[in-house]
Amino acid sequence: MLVRKTSIFTGKISEMDLPITQEQYDYWQSGAEVIQKVFPHLTPYQREFLMTGATQEEWDKTFAEEEEEE
Repeated sequence: MLVRKTSIFTGKISEMDLPITQEQYDYWQSGAEVIQKVFPHLTPYQREFLMTGATQEEWDKTFAEEEEEE
């Protein structure tokens, strides 16, 4: 399923083709279950994209910058 989300970090709209169904997505969005139980087959970055719209590259860049500041 092609999922389009807006990144919480950059505001950029990105798309990711994920091996999920609309039914699974709707079930998770309903709040009935935590994302790890609905999508155990997705990588942590794929699940993060569903929750925040952040791509792996944005996530890595954002937190690499924080580590450099410390």
